[in-house]
This record gives sequence, C-alpha cells and structure tokens, in this order.
Amino acid sequence: MQIPGFDYRRVTVADGVALNAAVAGSGDPVVLLHGFPQTHLMWRHVAADLAADHTVICPDLRGYGDSDKPADTDGHAYSKRTMAADVVGLARALGHDRFALAGHDRGALVAIRAGLDHPDAVGHLAVLDVLPTLDMWDVLHGVTAAVGFHLYLMAQPPGLPEQLIGAAPDAFFGHFLDAWTRDPAAIPADVRAAYLEASRNAVTSIVADYRATAGVDVAHDTADRLAGNRLGMPVTVLQQDWGAALGYDAAALWRAWAPDLEHRTVSCGHFMAEEAPADVVKALRGLLAR
Repeated sequence: MQIPGFDYRRVTVADGVALNAAVAGSGDPVVLLHGFPQTHLMWRHVAADLAADHTVICPDLRGYGDSDKPADTDGHAYSKRTMAADVVGLARALGHDRFALAGHDRGALVAIRAGLDHPDAVGHLAVLDVLPTLDMWDVLHGVTAAVGFHLYLMAQPPGLPEQLIGAAPDAFFGHFLDAWTRDPAAIPADVRAAYLEASRNAVTSIVADYRATAGVDVAHDTADRLAGNRLGMPVTVLQQDWGAALGYDAAALWRAWAPDLEHRTVSCGHFMAEEAPADVVKALRGLLAR
C-alpha cells in the first residue's frame, strides 16, 4: 500500500542499505518515522495534512516494510545510532541538511538518538508514546512489566525469539495491533493486512531492532546521561497517561533529557497518528512554530 499523492523512492543511506521513502509537498522538511508493528503507512493522515506546506518524508525504517533488512552480524546493525544515521543520510540525499523530525514508538527511539547524535541536523523533535530507553527499562518492574513482555522476549540471544515469533507471526504482531488500539476502526482491514504482511516478512530484523534496545542502545544512552548530553532543540512529547498507571512522572523523566519541552497526555490508544491524527497534526504544527 502507498500513501495517495506521495512519490516513492529507494534511497541508499549506507553500504548495502536503501530505505523505501514516500515524499510529497514543498517547503521546510519534516521527516516522520513509524513504530512497531507498522510501516510508514501509519502517517498517512498526518503526512497528507503536513504536505500542504512542508516537504514530508516518510521512510520505512531499516528492517521494516520495503526498506532493506541487513543481517545483524555485530550487534550494531539495528542500534538506534545506526538507524538515526540512516535517517540523516536519507534527508541529505533528498537535499535537506536540516529538518524537523517526528517519531512514534520504535521510530521515536531513532528520532531521540538522531537528536542527540546530530543536533545540527534536527531542528525540532516530536516523540509519540515512548520513554527514553534508560527510563523505559527503569520504570518497568514487578507485575506492571507484563505490559512490556515483548521487550524481554526479543532481548534474548538470537534463536529462540525468532523461532517463537516466526511460528505464529500474525498472532504475535496482531496482538499489539489489537491490544494497543482503543478504536479498531482507526486501522482498517487493508492497512492491518499490510502491517501484518510487512512484519511477517521481517521477523529477524524486528527482533534485532528490539534486541539492540536491551544492549547497545543502553550503552549509548548511558554514555550520554553520564556526559550530560541533552536534546537542545524544541521537543514535543505526546503520550498516553501511562505514568499514573505505572507510578512515575513521565514529564519529569523527559525534562531531564529535553529542557525545551512541551509534554502532553492524549486520550487515545497507542497508535495516536491513526486514532487522533488531528491532535497529532495540531501538536506538530505547534512544535514547528516554536
């Protein structure tokens, strides 16, 4: 499936790695990064609105959708540092040295890393429904951590996670599309089928992405925390009100990373760009005006 009105390109961003990207519009560039278990299609409503007055770039992350899925031979192929470099390379290949960046879920972790590693490239940053990696692992404890069972499953060494998920991929990925959505109509049958097909064909790389977040990504984020590195650009965070349920102050956690922060809770499910696109567009336009 494609986003109507968008042109599709394959752009080489690293040796042997090209990303599938949908591009439309003109004006200041905005890059939109999808989450799990989705593809760039999750941005279809938001992207169409923003393309009225911005150049909008919606890639499939490496390892997802129609982008390349390199083997993870050293534990770094799916680090957020590597995936962030992909995004910066994509924007530059399309003629943009500086851009606004928004990410949801896995794409948000990539966006955070891009903001930390490439502050001269990322002018504004929006993060949808995640915590920074170190904080995420810190707040998951006791029985409340059951909500993140997939994080622990895919953190295991190569072999077992891929075998288990690969045995019933539609059941596994479909579970999250169902459990994390308040309004099932927000993900119509054809889009759901596209997500399941894409995920079914990317079990190994999706697991590698998650495994990195329990390994090398923790090392990179710990180094930034110890060095006092923070996100210097304007940052907007949209989250469900998980903090009250899990017992933490999400805004305070975020403020430690992003001094110029606007933090909002939203009344919808996890897939907010599909369930509440008007709210997401409003937040992004407000961020871009800061």
